[in-house]
Amino acid sequence: MENKFEYSLDNKRYHTLTYYYKKKFNAKVCKVSLNANFTCPNIDGKVGFGGCIYCSKLGSGEFGGNPKESLIEQFEKGKKMMQRKWPDAKFIAYFQANTNTYAPLERLKECFEPFIEKKDCIGLSIATRSDSITDECLDYLEDINKRTFLIVELGLQTIHEKTSKLINRCSTLKGFTDMVKKLKKKNINVVVHIINGLPYETEEMMIDTVKYLNKLNIDGIKIHMLEVLKDTPLEKYYAKNKFKILSKEEYVNIVVKQLEYLNKEIVIHRLTADPDKNNIIEPTWLIKKFTILNEIDKLMSKNNIYQGDKTKGE
Repeated sequence: MENKFEYSLDNKRYHTLTYYYKKKFNAKVCKVSLNANFTCPNIDGKVGFGGCIYCSKLGSGEFGGNPKESLIEQFEKGKKMMQRKWPDAKFIAYFQANTNTYAPLERLKECFEPFIEKKDCIGLSIATRSDSITDECLDYLEDINKRTFLIVELGLQTIHEKTSKLINRCSTLKGFTDMVKKLKKKNINVVVHIINGLPYETEEMMIDTVKYLNKLNIDGIKIHMLEVLKDTPLEKYYAKNKFKILSKEEYVNIVVKQLEYLNKEIVIHRLTADPDKNNIIEPTWLIKKFTILNEIDKLMSKNNIYQGDKTKGE
């Protein structure tokens, strides 16, 4: 049976990023990951120490550029690599590692302005925390949004306070919610990161996180599976406590149920991650990214499920 989902170009049953970019820019769009050598308020002591227990020493920037090189050099290297596969692609500068608004305004301008003016860069994607956007920074983001395409990526991971404390998140759901509302009031595109499989969370808890986000008028979402990485506090915690790690089948089932609760207008930026196979302890099934995506597609097709099915009539 032909798939007629309105937000997909490749027979997917969810709102694909490929569709979103094709409609907006009429081109293949690639994000070039950059490392601006920022830190994090959860590392330097402003709100906490040690960072979130799952976070690597690179601040989730494993595939970002080399911070010893200039940001422009990082961008050019990443762009050239991607052009080998997609010669006609357009590019977004993705400030990925650590917290990319956690710095004085002048430092932020030094990092962002060159890419706003760069002809071969169509926009910026800035990964950050809700507690690291000052009013001054918020006004600057509003200004950037008027001059180029902008996405602000906010890490939430879970709505559940008990889990948040366990993973040393050092942020509040209220603070996150208030910041989403502030960003949306300024018409800024907001993408939220969540993690499935956090220690002791049930399927219902993971679905509740998505249900909560569905009411916040977010523009996009990234869904990840928890990765136990080498040389992280989580590695030590897992070795001691051996909490349950989701199987691939369990993860796929939960993601499909989450998609049912998401408005079809919300763009799905990720449904799984790209772990470094040399650095991951569990789950090893994450290494086969396309197998996971295929399993999600198959389950949705088998059960005739589309994104947003459980939001109809709300």
